Amino acid sequence: MVGRHHQESGPGSHSGTGQRANSLLRLAALAAMAFWAPTAHAANVDGAVLNVDVAVVFAVDFSSSIDPKIADLQREGHAAALTSPEIISAITQNYIGCIGVAYFEWSSPGHSRTVLPWTRICGLEDAKAAASVIRTNGDTGYLRRGRGGTSVSAAIDVGSLLLDRFPGNAMKKVIDISSNGENNDGLPVQPSRQNAIAKGYTINAIAIPTDDEDPGQPLASYFAQSVIGGSQAFVISPTGPRDYITALRRKLVTEVSMNVDRHIPATGPQ
Repeated sequence: MVGRHHQESGPGSHSGTGQRANSLLRLAALAAMAFWAPTAHAANVDGAVLNVDVAVVFAVDFSSSIDPKIADLQREGHAAALTSPEIISAITQNYIGCIGVAYFEWSSPGHSRTVLPWTRICGLEDAKAAASVIRTNGDTGYLRRGRGGTSVSAAIDVGSLLLDRFPGNAMKKVIDISSNGENNDGLPVQPSRQNAIAKGYTINAIAIPTDDEDPGQPLASYFAQSVIGGSQAFVISPTGPRDYITALRRKLVTEVSMNVDRHIPATGPQ
């Protein structure tokens, strides 16, 4: 795991013309996203206001680099983590005793789909229902053709829009990114990252190593420097399939718990 990262990283200042051009480009992209971003609504409360301790958006990579093995790892990992005793305990011991969860898959700009719309989880039965939807509707990795590249900036922008539209109140709002690649499509990451942080959102990540990863430039370092941000933000990097589920479970305990003593130490999972 890479420890908490609070400083902004990214390119230096641009000229006024460059800044204006980038702003116009981003506004156009966000306007387009209004038509394809996942719609935030409550899946299990019939439109009622969702008052929760924490609202978490799972932004899961389903770009062309996500093969069936990794797709299964992400889908099953999130479903298993949501129903684990550690997560249920963390949820029920909070102030309200409920969290809000949404799960969407993303790749290049304009390619995103909702798997689980905003759902209120207040106990094991709610968690099992949400996990069932993820297992049934989540990406399998078999139909990857035409999905394009990896746009982390688009993932952050869609996650931010979902949190903007969260149909209730949450004391903490988190964008939780799972990916096996750097931003290589769409807009730069930094403006998206800074916009989400400015809204008070936390961006955490789970960086999935690839077989050909450069040991000198691990993906987790990229996410720590350029992607995560906000209050107590962190990135974790699993070493294998079993470690992915364990690491994700520990990460979710940190995200959904309002007890600061439960946050993962900078040295990583034990």
